[in-house]
Amino acid sequence: MLRKFLQSSVQATRRAFAWNLQDLSPPAEQVLFKFATTKDVSQWDVYSDAVYGGLSTATLKPSENNGEAGVFSGTLSIELDDRAPLRLKKSGFTGMRTAEEKHNLDLEPYDTLAFKVKGDGRVYISSLRTENWVMGPVDAKFNQWQAFLFAPKDEWCTVKIPLNRFLPTWRGKILNVNHEMNLARITGLGISTTVEVGPEEAVTGPGEFRLELEWIKAIKSES
Repeated sequence: MLRKFLQSSVQATRRAFAWNLQDLSPPAEQVLFKFATTKDVSQWDVYSDAVYGGLSTATLKPSENNGEAGVFSGTLSIELDDRAPLRLKKSGFTGMRTAEEKHNLDLEPYDTLAFKVKGDGRVYISSLRTENWVMGPVDAKFNQWQAFLFAPKDEWCTVKIPLNRFLPTWRGKILNVNHEMNLARITGLGISTTVEVGPEEAVTGPGEFRLELEWIKAIKSES
């Protein structure tokens, strides 16, 4: 009787230890954002050059045709509003970015961002904002990291961008600095596009744009 009790206790301890190890190990993937509902998309702010006197427009809404997706769409324009108090050297840009920075994302266990999207032939830019422990959050110069996001036109696919592909930028220009992204302190995500972004085979220039999104995940690559 005592022997059976001891054996059962040892087996229970082993199972509990195995469960604790699984709890300590992060999952292979983590859903960061979904876009299916009004509540989902309310976590994002939409912006455009209209704030500075441009005429581009953009919205982010749940899709009427796909209950699992949201639609980031609008019009890119290179025209300027003559009545605007501010003047731009260049217009034709718009984007969406997470609205609140109350919760930091810890992406250190992961090496890739994955996007379930349907594109329109344009190239988009994925952005990460970080809280830098060395320079401090007020030094925005080193807190923006960007990588290209391109999906085939009118076709759902999962686009994977390794986190080491994100480069430090300042006002759209890549910085030539030896600076490492602080993956443990991601303070925000963004997606944007402009009239100029993209290789020759991509859609560029003024006109309508449309990007459908189901989710954004952080994943560990199989390699």
